[in-house]
Amino acid sequence: MYARYVPLHLHTQYSLLDGALRIDDLIEEAKRFKLTAVAMTDHGNLFGAIDFYKKLSKAGIKPIIGCEVYVTPGSYLEKKGRPFHLILLCKDMDGYKNLITMVSKSYINGFYYKPRVDKDLLSQYSGGLIAL
Repeated sequence: MYARYVPLHLHTQYSLLDGALRIDDLIEEAKRFKLTAVAMTDHGNLFGAIDFYKKLSKAGIKPIIGCEVYVTPGSYLEKKGRPFHLILLCKDMDGYKNLITMVSKSYINGFYYKPRVDKDLLSQYSGGLIAL
């Protein structure tokens, strides 16, 4: 019998100053609760995405790559405004590429205390992504 629950908002050790869950421990818990899929949505980064994908796939658990991005109300290029959180999940390879692009831009151009995106960037790179 399969679990009906799939965690879609989960922080790992790669959510700096927030998450403490190691991927190997996540796999053990997912097996214990008979989870068929798990999402990883670390804060503002995809540092653990490849490790997460490889290890969960090998364990027979569907990995769902995502990110909890920081969305600024104005332009992400402006150094002002208080961001809010938004969960983005990849539906496919296009979504993964778009998420990588957004997260990269958030560090290179939008960093102000945290890596930030804005609504225009979300609109431009929304293909293949699900927002929660």
